[in-house]
Amino acid sequence: MPLKQFSSHLQRLKSQLDQKTALAKAIYRDFRIYDLGSFALNRMTPKSGYTVQRNIPYGLKARHRLDLYKAKQLRDTQPLLVFVHGGAWMHGDKKEYHFVGEAFAKEGFNVAVINYHLAPEHIFPSSIDDLTLALNFLNQSNLKLNIAVENIVLMGHSAGAFNVMSALYHPTPYRLQNLQAIRAIIGLAGPYNFDYKGDPLCADAFDQNIPYQQVMPYYFIEQNHVKHYLFTAEKDNVVGLSNSTDLNEKLLALGNHSQLIPVPRVGHITMIGSVSSLFSRFFSTKRQILQALDDVFK
Repeated sequence: MPLKQFSSHLQRLKSQLDQKTALAKAIYRDFRIYDLGSFALNRMTPKSGYTVQRNIPYGLKARHRLDLYKAKQLRDTQPLLVFVHGGAWMHGDKKEYHFVGEAFAKEGFNVAVINYHLAPEHIFPSSIDDLTLALNFLNQSNLKLNIAVENIVLMGHSAGAFNVMSALYHPTPYRLQNLQAIRAIIGLAGPYNFDYKGDPLCADAFDQNIPYQQVMPYYFIEQNHVKHYLFTAEKDNVVGLSNSTDLNEKLLALGNHSQLIPVPRVGHITMIGSVSSLFSRFFSTKRQILQALDDVFK
């Protein structure tokens, strides 16, 4: 290759790397801004209409903890909503999502908000292992916790949406003790099929020697009874729309229930914040989630 052509090639590579680095920094900044926002949301979240049991151990390790929000006026179906936070598998904590527990407990749902182990110390499938452990714990401990586990909905945001989808669709299927009780999955801005190799945001959450086709839930979909609701954010600049549209097409092709639900006026981070009681009246996110839940339990 001539020197001039080689130099031009290096410049293009450097430009692409600079763009990816700038995007990663912007996303990282957004996550940190969201930390401050969630702190404020949680401080102002109403305290009535529900009770909370914090730091319930579902396993033996430090991150094996969940918070359980119990509705004071539970729906007749006694649903249990299990929420898994996002954060590129590298960041996040259940304590930042008090507003999520409150938002749905006040609507008649018992809500379990779980922690899981984070990368880079713990890579895929560690977070899925933790979710499965938590689900089996809830099933085994329902009498002690005074909750029903016959009608379960899994809901996750971003990386958490990947986790809840992977709990069902995984290279090596998990032994979920109460699989038939999982009525629906609600994925909020989920990454279900992307190449993480060299990804500036989450490469450290996966084994770079394993092709993404051997990891992503998209490749392990099978027919079942679960209803799927795939929410997308109109202004999402982090997770590509094709993650949800492609998964929706594959689920439908296999005869599964699936619904693609676009949410206007929200971005990747603000989508989850918009379910807060403080802001839900200004956005359609929570209303559309509740419509999906009504559809599940109609």
